[in-house]
Amino acid sequence: MVLRIGYVREHFSTPLLLFADADNGKTFTLVECPSGTGQLISRLKDDEIDVAIALTDPLISGIAKGSKDYKLVGSYVTTPLNWAIITGKESSYQGQDDLKDTTFGISRNGSGSHTMAFGLKFQINNDIDRLIESVNDGSTSAFLWEWFTTKPFVDAGKCRFIGSIPTPWPSWLIAAHPTRTSPSSLKPFLSSLDAYVVKFHSTEGRKGASQSAVKEKFGYPDEDIEAWIKTVGYPSTTLEILRKVISDTIGVLEKAGFIETKEGGWKVEDFVDENVVTLT
Repeated sequence: MVLRIGYVREHFSTPLLLFADADNGKTFTLVECPSGTGQLISRLKDDEIDVAIALTDPLISGIAKGSKDYKLVGSYVTTPLNWAIITGKESSYQGQDDLKDTTFGISRNGSGSHTMAFGLKFQINNDIDRLIESVNDGSTSAFLWEWFTTKPFVDAGKCRFIGSIPTPWPSWLIAAHPTRTSPSSLKPFLSSLDAYVVKFHSTEGRKGASQSAVKEKFGYPDEDIEAWIKTVGYPSTTLEILRKVISDTIGVLEKAGFIETKEGGWKVEDFVDENVVTLT
């Protein structure tokens, strides 16, 4: 089975892109989802992808809200996501406190930008280009997007940073459709991905080859690559998920009112496919 892997083409995906170059379509194909995790979840539902490498909070909240379209099957990035707060190049907003009672832009319902802006008024704008348009035409005040992904637009003078918000959870997990995939197809994929993740995250790689790979794939300035690589963490194996990651994320989402509190509590096992991934 050739797996269809949905992903967001950002610097975090560099190990996956290196794996795809080597695999050359033999065991998987990549399906780019520029609108982010909301689009990834929709494509899992619509049989357009089999596996999604996506943000932790929307994946977990989706299952908590009853989705049967996927289960968690692996870890991908172990450090928080640094959400930049972005506004228009000529807007009057100077900081987070100025945004009270304004309208935020989000990419899609169920996306990471939606989770982080929960409780605020919002407008759906699908992707980063339309989000930037919205803060410049005044239809929204600001939006949230990963810092280094947005920085080229800021450097080009198209929008401005006015703050940042790190997530209180590790940022990326891996999910798969429960019937279109099987342990016999997922485990070899994840085991092979491990080799690229470990090499990319190694001390030697971070000092040289990994930075060069990000440069080649994304063209970021050297100083931005160096700054990001100092802060990012990857797992020693994708085939394990910490119970604490799931339980702590559920706790924060419950407290924020993004998901309902379940009578009797949530079972971490209900969120994962234990035939593929090990809970630790």
